[in-house]
Amino acid sequence: MLKELLKPEIREMIAEKAWHSLKEILIEWPEADIADLLKNLDDKEAVVLFMLLPKQLKAETFAELYPDKQEAFLKRMGDEVIRELVVELSPDDRTELLEELPGRITKKLINFLPPEERKETLKLLGYPEDSVGRLMTPDYVAIRPEWTVREALEHIRKFGHDAETVNRVYVIDANWHLLDDISLRKLILADFSNDILSLMDRNFIALSPFDDQEIAVKKIKKYNLYALPVVDSENVLLGIVTVDDVLDVFEEEVTEDVHKAGGVVPLDMSYTAASALVLYKKRIVWLLLLLVAGFLSSAVITRFEGTLLKVVALAAFIPVLIDAGGNIGNQASVLIVRALALGELTTAKWFSVVKKELTIGSLLGLTLGFAIGSWGYIWKGDFRLGLVVGLTIILIAVWANLVGSLLPVFLTKLKKDPAIICGSLLTTLIDITGLLIYFSIAGLLLF
Repeated sequence: MLKELLKPEIREMIAEKAWHSLKEILIEWPEADIADLLKNLDDKEAVVLFMLLPKQLKAETFAELYPDKQEAFLKRMGDEVIRELVVELSPDDRTELLEELPGRITKKLINFLPPEERKETLKLLGYPEDSVGRLMTPDYVAIRPEWTVREALEHIRKFGHDAETVNRVYVIDANWHLLDDISLRKLILADFSNDILSLMDRNFIALSPFDDQEIAVKKIKKYNLYALPVVDSENVLLGIVTVDDVLDVFEEEVTEDVHKAGGVVPLDMSYTAASALVLYKKRIVWLLLLLVAGFLSSAVITRFEGTLLKVVALAAFIPVLIDAGGNIGNQASVLIVRALALGELTTAKWFSVVKKELTIGSLLGLTLGFAIGSWGYIWKGDFRLGLVVGLTIILIAVWANLVGSLLPVFLTKLKKDPAIICGSLLTTLIDITGLLIYFSIAGLLLF
């Protein structure tokens, strides 16, 4: 709110070149708020403000910007400023930046790094895309089991300034094998003369650098931890993954699922940065596929054109029936996809899903069938027509509920993203099958 109130004043100060006053204001703000302000300014003004920031705050703010804004800043800054900025970035933020940028810019930035940082960065970039290795940072505090608590705390005070976090420290042996992790709280409350070994329970959770980033999200959430250690196949400590990086991954995954459910190829940039042409390309693919599926619905109606001509009243109920089927299927798919994402449900439990959803589908169908069947009889004065639409909605409800719940389970079993079945694609599938059910029942009962 403060930054919104001050934005007109800041623009005025930029126009007046009141750099000292601007700097005094900005250095009091958290880096996330500064980044929000910069996102809403044009690139020229934003870079001017960015250059006023102290070195460390500059790096922290840069890490909060969207990739498209970062690239725009890099194009407007001199090589020396870029060199200083890239070196100042934490290893995990630097890796995230480099994997988002075009190859030619990435190569240039890597060459700016000192040999040690360059080696470290290339190592992190060498891990598979979307793996934990791309998220981790080697900036952590390690201690030895034979040290006393006093020695460990002195070590933390000396080296903790460069660490990503000191909320947890990591106990290692002489060969850097991870033995345990200990919370800072536990250290502070322990007797200073105790050795670290006496505080260890060897009950720690670790990640592999080759794990999918979603595993890190789930483990940090499940165990309510601020950071998790990353070890290799021989249990050598390689780095840590912190909750701030995991939250970014979580946000990206949710955004991707929302895009897929809406029938859009997921964006790899912010909406505001995407051009009209990019957004067109992301949307047209699914729209063309759904258009083809729509032709199938038309083909079904054409196939039963004779039935419609004999009982024109059947056409009046088509929108109600297919809408109800699509809604039921989408409700089921959303519940199952979310249960799978949260780990509440596994693919091994598919049969229990069938039993539960058959019951739910039947109850929904009977309720809706009674409602629409009664309305059909009252509206058209034809008991058989009411019976047709009532039976149809019962069968559509059971079918849509099963399809909406089982398809996400089977897609997960095949290691595909179940979110793709939600929304328009599922609705179109149920539309086609719902029409077949409707006209088949009408043919049996009305003629």
